Amino acid sequence: MDLRIVRPARQRVSLEFTRLYTITMRPYLMFVSGVTGLAGLGLAPERSIISVWPTVLAAFLSYGFGQALTDCFQIDTDSISSPYRPLTQGRISRPATLLVSCAGLALCVSIFALGNILNLAFGFAAGLGLATYTFFKRRWWGGPWYNSWIVVVLCAMSFLSAGGTPVRLLHPPVLWTLLSVFFGYANFVLSGYFKDIEADRRTAYHTFPVVFGRKKAAVLSDLFTVLTILSVVGAMSHGWSRWEISLTELSSWFFLGGVFAAVKGQILLHNVRTDEQAHPAVAGTVHSYLLLLSAIAATMRPSWNLFLLIFYAVFVLVLKIRPMKTQI
Repeated sequence: MDLRIVRPARQRVSLEFTRLYTITMRPYLMFVSGVTGLAGLGLAPERSIISVWPTVLAAFLSYGFGQALTDCFQIDTDSISSPYRPLTQGRISRPATLLVSCAGLALCVSIFALGNILNLAFGFAAGLGLATYTFFKRRWWGGPWYNSWIVVVLCAMSFLSAGGTPVRLLHPPVLWTLLSVFFGYANFVLSGYFKDIEADRRTAYHTFPVVFGRKKAAVLSDLFTVLTILSVVGAMSHGWSRWEISLTELSSWFFLGGVFAAVKGQILLHNVRTDEQAHPAVAGTVHSYLLLLSAIAATMRPSWNLFLLIFYAVFVLVLKIRPMKTQI
């Protein structure tokens, strides 16, 4: 009799935690790490998208587990800027979130390591980076670049897991792609700070916009945007086949769409005056990141075009139904 009572109760608790933890993972942003993995996989020896699906899934989920992990160390500022999150509300505990996040990241790294044992070392370094990110976020000189190198490692791990070699990481198309990830993600992080300025100021997070103001931060974001686009052009131009803008190629449409989203996002960012006004600009940087990295992947692997198109379309849908419109 007791077992019949306890088991359903445990099941309800487990399902509720899973639901709340999934919200904490920010599913709409897991597409960011997913496309990063796809770009890395596209640079490796050719394989079908079906054959690399475990790595794509690991890359996709890594953002969610990593985001939940870093959230455990910045509940103070998130409680002000993102009160909807279950962790800030105390609906899921910090120890449980830490445990699940570390276990999830370990599983993702294990999948990457199946393709290349070196990914164990890369994964450990990235995990350590995530655990120490909050220290660097509190300093104006640290946040964007520190977050970016972790995502660059994810791209490199994807490349290595599909047959790439460490020496090939310095090959022009790979190197340009890693630079695209670095500058593109740094811009996403920096623009994301625009929506949390008041919360960060109150909790002693001395981010670049908090210390230097929105205007100078927007100019730095412009620089990141230009460097991202130039890096993407470098990656696509040094691809396995000669690339040029052609309206018959999906890679060109991804590229042009990414540039348009980037320019629109930067214009919006320069007009942000309050935290509540920032989310359309931040959305622009996210769209740009996905489109530009999709352009690289489509250039390297035209056979993936349909999947890349569906991937982006699903991202657009999931982004629209996020829990809090002013938070991205």
